[in-house]
Amino acid sequence: MALAGFAICPSCTNLESEMYNVISTDMFPKNEADAESLVTASAYGPLSVNRIFTATYAGIQVMSEMTTDLGECQWNDAVWPDLLQVNFTSNSTAPTLFYKDYLRDISKMTLTMERISNVPMKDDVRNRLLAELHCGRGWLAYLLYDLYGPIQIATLDQLNNPLQDNFIPRLSGEQMVKFIEDDLEAAKVLPATYSKSDKNYGRFTRGLVYTVLLKLYMHEKNWKKAVECGRELMKPEYGYKLEENYKDIFTLENEGNKETIWACICSRGINQHMWQAHVLSSEYPTKNPNIQKWGGYRIPWDFYHTFDDGDKRLVVLVGDFIGVDGVHYNEQNPGTVLLKGALPIKYAEDPDATGAENQIDWIVYRYADVLTLLAEAIVRDANNVTQEAVDLLNDVHTRAGLDAYMLNDFANVDEFLEAVLLERGHELWFEGARRSDLIRHGKYIEYARKYKHSSTAQEYMNLMPIPQSVIDESKGNIAQNPQY
Repeated sequence: MALAGFAICPSCTNLESEMYNVISTDMFPKNEADAESLVTASAYGPLSVNRIFTATYAGIQVMSEMTTDLGECQWNDAVWPDLLQVNFTSNSTAPTLFYKDYLRDISKMTLTMERISNVPMKDDVRNRLLAELHCGRGWLAYLLYDLYGPIQIATLDQLNNPLQDNFIPRLSGEQMVKFIEDDLEAAKVLPATYSKSDKNYGRFTRGLVYTVLLKLYMHEKNWKKAVECGRELMKPEYGYKLEENYKDIFTLENEGNKETIWACICSRGINQHMWQAHVLSSEYPTKNPNIQKWGGYRIPWDFYHTFDDGDKRLVVLVGDFIGVDGVHYNEQNPGTVLLKGALPIKYAEDPDATGAENQIDWIVYRYADVLTLLAEAIVRDANNVTQEAVDLLNDVHTRAGLDAYMLNDFANVDEFLEAVLLERGHELWFEGARRSDLIRHGKYIEYARKYKHSSTAQEYMNLMPIPQSVIDESKGNIAQNPQY
């Protein structure tokens, strides 16, 4: 709380302080509508296209992908070298910013749970709102855990006594996993999914809950529980299925498609992403001439060449085109446009765009992610390549116009896991999966050295550093990740 000013009476000696930037809990929230607004702000605000899922380097998907073999940027801004070269320090801007920026959001959700608990409203609404808070808090905690390892989690008592000079230590790994699990378990009462026509479309669902749990268990190498989550998401009640054409997933006309598990809802003048502005160069032809084009993000040629020529996903990963200037751009004649790789266009044009912003919903998780993770988990759990796992991988592989794998194509488990890792890279580029995948497969630092030509990447950099400012402010009470 901040003391904003004094109300001074010249005829008396009393000074009365007034807080202008604090809403009293006696005033808000007072009713169901207030509670809805508070939950929307605290649970959905941080997990939005304007915050953690932004298309800038401050977005968790972009930041993490740029540290892998499939991410590159043509700009010389000071923030990019540490990411692209896997040269993380406790003072690096992008690798540390999520720790600083999002711990407070976890605390806000904790406080919001208390604030809405006694607000007059229907029980089913209260239960849904509390479940959404548990989902948001558990999900955000998982995202930070994946980057930094165990984090600090303030209790309600600590939050209600903020003037105590008490630095909260980081949880243990076991405590961290239990915290995330407990929150997500409490969120399982949410509806399985919402259709595009439902007024609640875009709110958290049980499908999202199980997807985050699936990712948590893959992170923890708890293959049995990962398999359980993957099989849960295949049940008819969720209604998920792959779209027929890859490129159609990311279009305005096909928002809310059955493959999407959760997306940030974007609309004109409210929430919009800026993906194409970050990717397209002015030389690239678009139907809408008003789209802003900054020409930054690329997929390196080394990764581009891992695709089969007949892969349909190359339709929206462009390494060869005739520019508006009449020049034929490709790897052999890149100019400045394709100097560092191909254009990861992915999202279709917004026909109404008049600048950097795009109103197509920003997809965070989708069913192809689940199917390929489930295939991997089944094989890891059984330590054997099964027909079921091959079939799941083929669901995604053949959608791209490629010949199906046969069971006897894989001589051993390692060959199958290598195929899954490659397929997920080809399918999910710039959707935020690659860093975690490479770490799980034991290849993150290896690939940084091999494909990013990093001379600074070290094994301890599987975790990002805690900001030095946090360490300093705690006077050593908060432990830095090893070797930073």
